[in-house]
Amino acid sequence: MNDLLKTLQNYWIDLAQPRLGAQAVYATDEFFAPLERLIQPEEPVFIPGKYDDNGKWMDGWETRRKRGDGYDYAIIKICSGVIYGVDLDTAHFTGNFAPSASIEACYSKTPPDENTRWFPLLHSRALQGNSHNTFEIGSREVWNYLRLNIYPDGGIARLRVYGQVRRELSADELDGELDLAAMLNGGRALCASDMHFGHISNLIAPGKGVNMGDGWETRRRREPGFDWIILRLAYVGQITRLVIDTAHFKGNYPYECSVCGTLYQGGNEDSIATQSLYWDQILPPQRMAADTEFTFIEQLRQIGPVSHLRLNIYPDGGVSRLRAFGKVRREE
Repeated sequence: MNDLLKTLQNYWIDLAQPRLGAQAVYATDEFFAPLERLIQPEEPVFIPGKYDDNGKWMDGWETRRKRGDGYDYAIIKICSGVIYGVDLDTAHFTGNFAPSASIEACYSKTPPDENTRWFPLLHSRALQGNSHNTFEIGSREVWNYLRLNIYPDGGIARLRVYGQVRRELSADELDGELDLAAMLNGGRALCASDMHFGHISNLIAPGKGVNMGDGWETRRRREPGFDWIILRLAYVGQITRLVIDTAHFKGNYPYECSVCGTLYQGGNEDSIATQSLYWDQILPPQRMAADTEFTFIEQLRQIGPVSHLRLNIYPDGGVSRLRAFGKVRREE
């Protein structure tokens, strides 16, 4: 894995995940492999000897060989947000990968049509077969549709679009109780002591965890201490309800958990782990149980508006989801 890809995966989320509402909208051609595979969350696989009616089965999007002018393209709806980098993964595509590609973007409340104005996001770049082709994106605009152009044809296994969710809240959401930590609202998982078995971003993903892999899970701790994760909330607010779910974690749930918080007053988030040692406790240590959703209201200590949370698990284990409900603090 290259350094850029590692940075993108560690710091940002994939806006092209179907669980965030991403959709395969349109492709000029899907002869060998359908567009919907391009954004599947699973890593691409290769199955020797597997063929369908049109030829070799490939885990990605693949067009037929073009015998005239032009090029193929696809339109993908992504979760609305700012894009910091993309990965055009050509895993298992060797003699049939797209030689080059470019990406355009737009923001539209309706599906794009022939009148849509597309803005260049990534100018045409050469691709390598069976590789992660990772590129930084300089735009800081908010986009929700991408047009992936491949020249002239070929296949790409996966498209990952790394960035930050940005969406406008309705008046009802601003006035009511909102999950301030939710990925779909713009919350971010910043760092953790360990994520050996499950990535930290799963903790604030939408919906119920589908299995143990769809949560945050640490290795077995063999030394003193405990594991933790730090979240940046989508909006500053006072926490009124915490939901911590150990769904699917049965022999590996934490023995206890607690939550601390702060209203971050500046500084560098690169050192936030050290600063978090002095944050105020919102939820004192609570006993956990296997495969259970816990709701904490009366147990919470009111410390005022917070912008960041730290979930501590003692001594280690797995948590499927964390929801931090509260009311958005209005700017005066």
